[in-house]
Amino acid sequence: MALTTDRLGLATLRRLPEASRPLLRPGTVPAGIVHLGVGAFHRAHQAVHTEAAVGAAGGDWGIVGVAPRSTGVVDALAAQDCLFSVTTLAPGGAATRVVGALAGVRHAASDPDAVVGLLADPAIRVVTLTVTEKAYRMDPVTAALTVDADLTADLTTDRPPRTVPGLLVRGLLARAAADAGPIALVCCDNLPANGRRLRGLVEQCLALARVPDASAERVLTAVTCPGTMVDRIVPASTGETRDTARRALGVTDLAAIAAEPWSQWVIEDDFPGGRPAWEHSGAVLTDDAGPWERLKLRALNGVHSATAYLGALAGAETVAEALALPHLEAVLRRLVAEEITPSFTPPPGVDVSAYGEQVLARFANPAIRYRTTQVAMDGSQKLPQRVLPTVADLRAAGRSARWSALVVAAWLRFLLGYADDGRPLPLDDPLADRLRAALAAGAHTPAGVVEAVFALREVFPADLADDDEFRADVTGWLTALERHGVRATLADAR
Repeated sequence: MALTTDRLGLATLRRLPEASRPLLRPGTVPAGIVHLGVGAFHRAHQAVHTEAAVGAAGGDWGIVGVAPRSTGVVDALAAQDCLFSVTTLAPGGAATRVVGALAGVRHAASDPDAVVGLLADPAIRVVTLTVTEKAYRMDPVTAALTVDADLTADLTTDRPPRTVPGLLVRGLLARAAADAGPIALVCCDNLPANGRRLRGLVEQCLALARVPDASAERVLTAVTCPGTMVDRIVPASTGETRDTARRALGVTDLAAIAAEPWSQWVIEDDFPGGRPAWEHSGAVLTDDAGPWERLKLRALNGVHSATAYLGALAGAETVAEALALPHLEAVLRRLVAEEITPSFTPPPGVDVSAYGEQVLARFANPAIRYRTTQVAMDGSQKLPQRVLPTVADLRAAGRSARWSALVVAAWLRFLLGYADDGRPLPLDDPLADRLRAALAAGAHTPAGVVEAVFALREVFPADLADDDEFRADVTGWLTALERHGVRATLADAR
């Protein structure tokens, strides 16, 4: 197929290979969903599932995608009539298909009042969110709202909202005032008990805003927060991603993304205003997503973080390259079998060790060039969700958490800012300043690093920070990583 510089859009749909055409044509399906956080993961996951559901069973469930801050994705999608492509990267080859689930896009920072109005529209009956853990402004350990000047202003003044919680709650208040009907708020971020946490966020925001009890009750009565578990590996888009899409489609897609073949969505079925028939897309509808959340957070996300930190320290650029490090797979298998598996009760019929093997096979996919430093971002928010609950449950049962301590030690070693070969490592974290200050003030020894960072209650609850055995295990691993590097530490791991 000859390449062309024409952009993807409604005018070029007929030129696409038939197998690459969307199931839905933008503009033909009215909006019923607002999504906050129209990044790569949403487009490769919820948008794909929703298009499949509407294509199979119909319904007014077009998605209006809202970018809280960045304009890049919004501009690209708007120029392409809200069309974008997803390239599925299997070890044996790639397949590209255009998705037409988006009914519109908005930029919240440019016009937050318009987004508030959209949230108050009776036609919108579902709000989904993929805004990353840090955007909820909740303490990852206690789930308490982290209040700052911006959030306070969002909730106590009439200025246009600037934060995700402020935008969401302002929309819910406007919706209640308009008597717009019930709505489901669906967190699709990696938070434990994410539905309950999101409802707790709304309740705390209403209290901070000093909303009268009767008005707050009116808001909360009309809102449900179904828990979810989402799973698909979606690496950051690159020029290669866009080139692959262009070769497959024959047109340029500046919003192109790529993802692994696997995709899973588990959803608690609590939608008072209705929902798309997501079961037709392969989603699992359940009464309790909790066991699925814990399975994914601990046996996938926790293992992902372990691979990323150890890999980045050893100089591996991608997760697949990290997994090829000698002895790393064996250590990760022990982490899953000896600590993650006994730490919780999995969903019925799920073998955690088998799930772990599937995870390792997915990570080893050479076509998914997921950068270790990308996975390593926001560790202060991720480890309290992905790793520390495993430690807490094991220690409460009197069991060792030695392999989990290695993951924590790898993060602490990553915080020092250099790989085993001396190359600099980036610290991209909402607590970056606090972490740097703690490290600078503490003793420059493994024990000093542990002491300094364990004192941050936003990351480590007191019972773990004061656990002598866990602290000793982390210090021991950090000492080995500092003295010998990742490769030697893994080779000597027992």
